[in-house]
Amino acid sequence: MQQRLIDQKQVNYSYGPYDCVKGEQQWIRLSEGCCWQCPWCNEPREYKVFDVPKIQKHKVGIIDMNLLCKPEALQILKKLPVNNGKIIEYEFICGLDYRFLTKEIALELKKHHFRKLRIAWDWFYKDQMKIHDALKILYSVGFKSKQVMIFMICNHPSISFDENCLKLDLCKVWNVLCADCYFDNQVRIHEKFIPIGWTTQQAYDFRNKVRKHNQLVNFGVDPQCCNYK
Repeated sequence: MQQRLIDQKQVNYSYGPYDCVKGEQQWIRLSEGCCWQCPWCNEPREYKVFDVPKIQKHKVGIIDMNLLCKPEALQILKKLPVNNGKIIEYEFICGLDYRFLTKEIALELKKHHFRKLRIAWDWFYKDQMKIHDALKILYSVGFKSKQVMIFMICNHPSISFDENCLKLDLCKVWNVLCADCYFDNQVRIHEKFIPIGWTTQQAYDFRNKVRKHNQLVNFGVDPQCCNYK
């Protein structure tokens, strides 16, 4: 079982193949295992690949922690149906590992109508050119900047608030959306937040910076500074 820290308690998450329909969306897991063993993630090192389940819905969330690191990643993507009476839209819930992204994989993502592509920039500012190269690969096959988002780990001792602010500044230059990703699932930080690697104020400040940044990327202006009639 995976474990994440929620309200200072260890909570278990399932392993193995997963196929669940919730409302109009289907959630699936096609693989597990990751080679990196990052300190904020308890994904096992051993690789496992599961059969593609029957795709019943037209919006499908893939919950694999790191599908691209598997040697079979491209073949797995090719097995996904494109249409089941209506175009199927896929979404990776976790961030894409830029270290395994190739143009061939990017073309397959485009062919399968992936949306909200999230690139995981979990580590340091010095990796900026690798992140930028991953963005260029996605753009080269037809993805637009508003279809891509940069994931950043927050509230962990390994990555400081200041480091993430530097990375966010580059997202401004690149005009790409950003998401503050809380490894401990503290999504609603304004309701209840447990500081672990950051202070509470830093978490609030970074969330506000990210929201303002995304407004500027999406609208070109700050909506709060404009009077719309």
